[in-house]
Amino acid sequence: MLSKIPTNLPSHLNVKFIKKFLNLGDLARARQLFDGISEPDVQSWTLLISAYTKNGRSKDAIKVYTEVKNSGKISLDKFVILAVAKACAVSGDLVKAKEIHFDALKLKISSDLLVGNALIDMYGKCKYFDGGEQVFGDLMIKDVITWTSFCSCCVNCGLPRAALRAFQDMVLSRVRPNAMTLSSVVPACSHLKCLNSGREIHGYALKNGMGENQFVNSALVDMYSSCSSIKHAELVFSNLTQPDVVSWNAITSAYFSNGESEKALDTFQSMRTRGVKLDNVSWNSVISGCADNGKAREAIELLGDMQQLGCKPNRITITSTLTACTVLEAWRGGKEVHAYITRHCFMEDLLVCTALVLIYAKGGDLKTSNRLFSMMPSRDTVAWNTIIIANSMHGRGERALSLFNEMVSSGVKPNSVTFTGVLSGCSHSHMVDEGLSIFHSMAKDHKVEPDAEHYSCMVDVLSRGGRLFDAYSFIHQMPEEPSAAAWGALLGSCRIYKNVELGRVAAHRLFEIEPDNPGNYVLLFNILVTAKQWGEASEVRKLMRDRGIRKVPGCSWIRVNNRVHTFVVGDTNNDLSHDIYKFLDEVRVKMKLAGFYPKTEYVLQDLDGEEQEESLCNHGEKLAVAFGVLNLRGESCIRVFKNLRICGDCHNTIKFIAKLVGIEIIVRDSLRFHHFNEGLCSCKDFW
Repeated sequence: MLSKIPTNLPSHLNVKFIKKFLNLGDLARARQLFDGISEPDVQSWTLLISAYTKNGRSKDAIKVYTEVKNSGKISLDKFVILAVAKACAVSGDLVKAKEIHFDALKLKISSDLLVGNALIDMYGKCKYFDGGEQVFGDLMIKDVITWTSFCSCCVNCGLPRAALRAFQDMVLSRVRPNAMTLSSVVPACSHLKCLNSGREIHGYALKNGMGENQFVNSALVDMYSSCSSIKHAELVFSNLTQPDVVSWNAITSAYFSNGESEKALDTFQSMRTRGVKLDNVSWNSVISGCADNGKAREAIELLGDMQQLGCKPNRITITSTLTACTVLEAWRGGKEVHAYITRHCFMEDLLVCTALVLIYAKGGDLKTSNRLFSMMPSRDTVAWNTIIIANSMHGRGERALSLFNEMVSSGVKPNSVTFTGVLSGCSHSHMVDEGLSIFHSMAKDHKVEPDAEHYSCMVDVLSRGGRLFDAYSFIHQMPEEPSAAAWGALLGSCRIYKNVELGRVAAHRLFEIEPDNPGNYVLLFNILVTAKQWGEASEVRKLMRDRGIRKVPGCSWIRVNNRVHTFVVGDTNNDLSHDIYKFLDEVRVKMKLAGFYPKTEYVLQDLDGEEQEESLCNHGEKLAVAFGVLNLRGESCIRVFKNLRICGDCHNTIKFIAKLVGIEIIVRDSLRFHHFNEGLCSCKDFW
């Protein structure tokens, strides 16, 4: 409970005490004193609004402004407008921002230079270019802050060319740019990858005594990095006498952006060794950089370091960590981050929720993925695309199509990625007519022109649906040169439907487009072996040998007790190898008794009889599943991941194991997820 503070003081003493408490950061006492004033003046209101914003409570600052405005007892002035404009800028509240602008117009102070500059900055932070442009155009007098704010507004609103034009107009108007102007406009060069303009601004900075400015140099490091001129970025950084944390962050990000992750990590370690005070940007740069550069494990470890050192993760940190969990298939790690998100009230953040939806889907838990999506308070195009693709990769084509229709009905505009996701779902669910309808609606109803990827998806839809000659005809109707993906879709389906004639055509076309891809040779070999075309099959094997092409080794992995266990064909390196093979031998015996026999057409080697069966029993996905069963510990589901397409015999065996053991087995291969339960698979044997 707050101790008693003086009340009914004269106006000037009230303001004095309010200032005192605000300077101490004691907002509660300042508000208590303020509420005790019978007739607070506009100066007191302004002080309180500014204090809330300064202390990270911009939404409360806006509420205070609304109170004073609705009371009708105070005449607003430009200082209270300046204070609340800052609050809107910090919070990014566009609705309130427009209201503040309207209030300034009513008070006839919008053309005041201070107010105008604040409004431009406010609209820039709210990413509303039209508002900033209107205020900028209405100002008769423009100073360096005006031009700087407008350049920054252009960049924030994704209009880098407009920012460069504004900068040129500024120079022509004989207004001299300052360091803040340069640090605001250089990012426009980064977005456009415009090295020449960036160099010109760099030259201007050197000529005008701004070569040592930390903000300018940090922007230049980022610009040179974006333009793939990492040596220049290093040079700018090395010339800094005392680089601050902003400059260190910039060079670290530059290394990550150019794929030099080891240098980036070394630089980050140097920051820690030299005692640079790390901020959220520092941690976010290195965590997201690791996640984006194939160092997912390091990203998760750095999150732990960050928390141990007392730095609180924000939504960017969380999103990057979730990306790392997705890369590692660290489904359990994602659940732990989910718990952190819930505890720290990040669940309303659109970006974080979307990342969670993706990680559960990629970890095999589509049910939770769909549930999280249904709980999202708002959804943008990326969120809708994520859940559509999630259902598609799990073979839920009807659900993906239903979500697409919901998306359109909700007023969210689909984009190119949306249609790739929907068509993929149609492909995996044998929905040929629906796929054709969606494809033809793209340009007609949604103004999205189909690209090579959409045409390839459509070839896949037709091919998997058994309409191989329609797919072949569709390839020849493509406006661009058919891609490897299109021919590959046809070749894969030729194996399913045992069409040797079209298989030959598709394969030989692929041998020309991507001669080093072993998968195409293997598929044609399988088609020919199934058709008992032994001589031609041998020629394909010889062609592979002559070209030095080796089949990509199959690899399957499973996470048990927070450790990833990897299996390849015939693997005997696991501590439980003896038990694994014993379990699979027992399964094979039970399958035969139940009338299921190994499908030896999936064996590529020239083996006979028992050798073929033995080879099938050694496949990595079977070994991984067996290992998971032996380590169940009361769990009702195991998840296995595979780098290649699951083989047909393994598919049948895992269906049998799922029924035998009474658990759900989820396998993600290179094409999709398979959910095995009660002797059935979610793909309905169509993959």
